[in-house]
Amino acid sequence: QVQLVESGGGLVQAGGSLRLSCIASGRTFTNYAMGWFRQAPGKEREFVAVITRSSDLTKYGDSVKGRFFIFRDNAQNTIFLEMNSLKSEDAAVYYCAASTLWFTFDPQDFGSWGQGTQVTVSS
Repeated sequence: QVQLVESGGGLVQAGGSLRLSCIASGRTFTNYAMGWFRQAPGKEREFVAVITRSSDLTKYGDSVKGRFFIFRDNAQNTIFLEMNSLKSEDAAVYYCAASTLWFTFDPQDFGSWGQGTQVTVSS
């Protein structure tokens, strides 16, 4: 499995922006589609975004569409989640995940997960 470490979480005001990063190690990064998921207290894990190995396809959850952007730098074994116009409902622990499938957004298809990074949005 690939090892994943997220960073970039923190406290941000509503309407602000934040960029999360996730660096991968241990396996060939370009073998994986990469995704972001989030989980708020008392809620189920929610799909946020996914990007294919060569960045030719992305998909976003309905609640973040048009505000969040996923991209990857295969040379740096890193993916990013650019979050704009943040809302209080975006507050959650954000997880980076890797899948050997070319494209999926089902969390059960992701075999490697990071430890998560907390995003807090103040109103």
